[in-house]
Amino acid sequence: MKKLLLFLPILFIACQNDDEETPIEIKPNQEIIDEYLNISLTDIPNYETVDYPVHYHPLTINFNNIPEDNPTTDKGAQLGRVLFYDIKLSINNTLSCASCHQQDIGFSDAARFSSGFQGIGTVVHSMRLLNTQFFESGEMFWNKRANTLEDQITAPIKDHIEMGFTEENGGLDSLIVKLANAPYYPILFKEAFGSEDITEERMQKSVAQFVRSIVSTNSKFDEGFAQVYDPALPNFGIQNPFPNYSGAENRGKLLFLNRPYPNAPFCAGCHRPPTFALTSVATGNGLNDEQTVVFKAPSLKSVALENNFMHDGRFSTLEEVVEHYNTGVQIGPATDPFLINSNGEPHQLGFTEQDKAELVAFLETLTDESIVDDQRFSDPFK
Repeated sequence: MKKLLLFLPILFIACQNDDEETPIEIKPNQEIIDEYLNISLTDIPNYETVDYPVHYHPLTINFNNIPEDNPTTDKGAQLGRVLFYDIKLSINNTLSCASCHQQDIGFSDAARFSSGFQGIGTVVHSMRLLNTQFFESGEMFWNKRANTLEDQITAPIKDHIEMGFTEENGGLDSLIVKLANAPYYPILFKEAFGSEDITEERMQKSVAQFVRSIVSTNSKFDEGFAQVYDPALPNFGIQNPFPNYSGAENRGKLLFLNRPYPNAPFCAGCHRPPTFALTSVATGNGLNDEQTVVFKAPSLKSVALENNFMHDGRFSTLEEVVEHYNTGVQIGPATDPFLINSNGEPHQLGFTEQDKAELVAFLETLTDESIVDDQRFSDPFK
């Protein structure tokens, strides 16, 4: 009995301490999100289903690189959007994906060469992201070194120049710990994938979903093609004059779509309307006579918003790009045979100054201003 009495004061003190503890406040998930982000967990923008216009016929839509194990979902793409704009993805919190892929210029970079987390420049120009899903074979980066968009997503994060999560800096494991400590990520990962687990694969899948959802369907070209679209006509009527085009724009469209002379190359042979994504069989564009790397190209949608063209940004105007294909193609190991004539020489297209101006006028009609202002693709951070 004496032993029991000795313990009673201790038990009493413990009970007193329990009673005096302040209850832990558990905030609703949306309140936590609201502290950092301008997004809703329930009223999510539509990323999953694109309202394709009539001229984006089934054949066009089927030319995509969406894998069976990563279909686009609203919650997955919303998580991808947050990751895309989060500077936490760089080792020193200075850069996000959006730093080099800016919405107002077609998700590319105003600089010729993008700078990494320490201000050191890369050696390539940042690629436009519009209509990325329509590069059918799916390889990514200019030199196609990533087999899929998912593979590409985390490569810049682990790069020693771009975002800095190298093995020496802890790699992706270090980033995952960093993201897990951000109050909003466990919530968003659970919403998208069913659990709070943050993994490289989930990061890749969600950002890839977001990038693939950036589909351009509202340019002047799209408006014009929809007006003349007729599935009973050759090429669905794209050769017919567009009612909303000027004479110069319609003539430039025909220059883009047709060979200037028999067996000559033509722009649409590699840049397929209406997505203007590069065909998967296209090879080198003849920039140098010693070029051995087969470079891909982004979709031409909103190309006129840029001022740096080709993988190294060597051209600063669309006029220079047109002139390259008109007279400047060089033959090297990677040059596409499409650009070489039967004598083994580069094709000379013979465009006049007026032709070149009209072709540029047509390229300018591919600009999609709705993408620039679309809140689904904007910075979600407060």
